[in-house]
Amino acid sequence: MHQFDKIWGFENSYLNLPSPFYSELTPTTVSSPSLLLLNSDVANNLGLKSLIGESDYLTSVFSGNYVPKQTTPFAQAYGGHQFGHFNILGDGRAVVLGEVTGVNQKKYDLQLKGSGQTPYSRRGDGRATVYSMLREYLISEAMHGLGIATTRSLAVVKSDDPVYREKVHDMGVLTRVAASHIRVGTFELAARMGNPSYIQKLFEYSVERHFPEVVDAENSVVAFLESVINRQILLVNDWMRVGFIHGVMNSDNMSIAGETIDYGPCAFMNGFNPDTVFSSIDEQGRYAYANQPKIAKWNLMRLAETLLSLVDKDSKKAIEKVQPLFDDFDNQFNEVWKKNHLAKIGIIDERDGDEGLINELMAWMKKEKSDFTNTFRGLVNSHLHKEELFRLEEFQAWKLKWKKRVSSIEGFQEVLMKENPSVIPRNHLVEEALTAGSEGGDLKLFYSFLEKLQKPYDFYNSNKFQNPTISDFGYKTFCGT
Repeated sequence: MHQFDKIWGFENSYLNLPSPFYSELTPTTVSSPSLLLLNSDVANNLGLKSLIGESDYLTSVFSGNYVPKQTTPFAQAYGGHQFGHFNILGDGRAVVLGEVTGVNQKKYDLQLKGSGQTPYSRRGDGRATVYSMLREYLISEAMHGLGIATTRSLAVVKSDDPVYREKVHDMGVLTRVAASHIRVGTFELAARMGNPSYIQKLFEYSVERHFPEVVDAENSVVAFLESVINRQILLVNDWMRVGFIHGVMNSDNMSIAGETIDYGPCAFMNGFNPDTVFSSIDEQGRYAYANQPKIAKWNLMRLAETLLSLVDKDSKKAIEKVQPLFDDFDNQFNEVWKKNHLAKIGIIDERDGDEGLINELMAWMKKEKSDFTNTFRGLVNSHLHKEELFRLEEFQAWKLKWKKRVSSIEGFQEVLMKENPSVIPRNHLVEEALTAGSEGGDLKLFYSFLEKLQKPYDFYNSNKFQNPTISDFGYKTFCGT
C-alpha cells in the first residue's frame, strides 16, 4: 500500500447493490503516461489538497496504472433509450475508482474515462483520444463557471498509446467527478432484470444517496420522481438560458442527480436558431436546441414507468398518482424559462407585458439569427452590439420599449451582468485550443481560454473570446467512440 492511499478515504457503497448492476475490474494500464491537467479547485473540494504536489503518484492513479489499495474499481451496467430505441448498455470505456467524501460532506464518484475495455464495451476499444478528454475538461469547467449543475473534471492524463478513430490519435484518460453515475438508464435496466427486488434496491440506494428528504413523504416514490423532475427542469432551463445544446439526450445520459453528464456532441450556439443541431449522428434533429424540454420530459416518463410497481401495486392507481407530475411539466418548465429569460433582460419582478417583451426579442433574434450570447450581454456592454443588425429599426424600437421598462428598476445593469455571460466556449476557439493541445502539445490557448470560461460573467472589452463572426454552419461534433 502506498503512503498516500489512505488520503482518498475511498468507499464503494454502490457495490452493495446486486451484482448485475456492475462488474468489478481493474483499469487497463497505459504506456508512458504524463499528467496534462490537474484541477486544483476540484482537488481542494474533495479534500485532496495534500496530493496536489505528488504528480508521479497522481499520474499513476489517474492513468489507471495504479489502483489505491483501499478501493475496488468497477464498471456500471445500465440501459437506455438511444434516439428512442432501448438498448442494454454500460460503461464501455469507464471505471469508477470509488466514492470520496468532499469537504462539504457530500459523496462523489471518481471515474476514469478512457480506461480500457469492460464487459460492456460492445466491440469498442475502451479508449479515448486526448482531444476528446481535453474537450470534456474544457466544456465541463465552462458549465461550472456558468453556474450550471455539472460533472467536473479532476485530471487529464496523456499517453502515446495510439487510439484509432478517423485517424490515429494520442490516448487520453479523464478523471470525472460526479455526484453519482446513476442514470435514468440504470433504472431502465433494473426494471428489465427479471427480479422485482432489484428496482426496489436501486430506488432505496438512490434515495439514500441523493434524496433522503423524500423518505417521510406520503408516497416516497412519487416524491422521488417529483424531485428528479424538478432538478431536470432547472438543469435543462439552465442549458437553454446560455444557448447550450447537449447533443445526445439519450436516457442513459440523464443523471438522476440533476447534473449535466457526458460531454460528447455538445456545443453552444452562436446565431440564434431553435433548430440548431451540432451532433453528427442526429440527422433528424431529435436533440435540437428547442427540443430539449420535450426530450427531458420523454426521458423522465421512461423513469416513471420503471417505478410504477413501487408507486402502487394497482397499476391503474399508480398511473393516476404519477400522471399529474407530467401534466404539469410543461407549465413548470415554461415558468422557469420565463423567469430565466426575463432576468436576462434585467427584469426580476414580472409585470403585465413583460412576457411579450421577451418573446418579441426572441422572435427578432430568430429572424435575424443574431448572436445569442452577445445580444443579451450587449444590453449592458454596448461594444457587443457593434454589428449592423443591432441598428435595424425593429431592434431599436424594441430597445426603446425595453429601456422604458427597466429605467425604474434599480440595479438592472447588475442583473444583466449576473445573468448573461460575456464569454462562452465559442466553437472555433474550442477547436483551436483542442487541436493545439492534442496535436502539438501546446496548451497555451487552452489555458487562456479556460481562464476566461471559469469567470464567464466578468467584463471583457471586445477580445477574441467574444468574437461570433465564425459561422456555425456545417459545424459538427462527435461522440468520440
